Amino acid sequence: MVCTIEIHEKTELNDPILIEGLPGIGFVANIAALHLINELKAKRFAEIVSASFQDFASTMEGGGVNSPVNELYYYKRGEGKRDLIIWYGNSQALTTFGQYELCGKVLDIVQELGCRTVISIGGFKKDEVQPVPAIYSAATDADSMKEALNLGTKIMAGHIFGVAGLLIGMARLRNLKGFALLVDTLGMFPDVNATRYALAALGKYLDLKVDVSKLDAAAEQTKKVLESFGLIRNIAEEKKKEEQMRWFI
Repeated sequence: MVCTIEIHEKTELNDPILIEGLPGIGFVANIAALHLINELKAKRFAEIVSASFQDFASTMEGGGVNSPVNELYYYKRGEGKRDLIIWYGNSQALTTFGQYELCGKVLDIVQELGCRTVISIGGFKKDEVQPVPAIYSAATDADSMKEALNLGTKIMAGHIFGVAGLLIGMARLRNLKGFALLVDTLGMFPDVNATRYALAALGKYLDLKVDVSKLDAAAEQTKKVLESFGLIRNIAEEKKKEEQMRWFI
């Protein structure tokens, strides 16, 4: 199994926090990460390609191709505030080994940059969702759990599949701290409303004001990318296959 990393720029960061934003339920994390990258004008510094990603590329207008890839971006906040590392991509790994390898490689990179805190974002699939969705959390330790609960979250009970859960578990094994933010969502299409509440909780924790006026644009951009990779289907297809799919959060 091969997981290749290309570092485009080496930089020094101030006690950075890793924010995970890969495709998952409701694509909450994916929209949130893309919106943060756009709004903060974060700079890409690394690309990651894995043999466990999907085995095809989608064609683009003009004849180009869009391949499965993960990227790392940084944002320097200045004024003594902690910097951010944003983990964005159009695919999770499709195998258990690939997921562990991918998370391990990313944690290797961010730890070298001084990262001690990780936050994963995801959707928590529900059959019915209120206009103000609930947010659930799981954490690496009691202090991090308390920080998450202070954001208005509830304790998550059950399993968290995919990178959103694995990242927190692996961070704990490396003596890093952090928590997951999982927002109620119907889960089938890019959920702008769930993303809005995820960003609100994240912004409160980071003491960062995030303008969400362009969130719909980020969701539309996410939808186009995911459609090109077959990760979004029409409603009829989604309902038919819903019970057969193992959802990543």
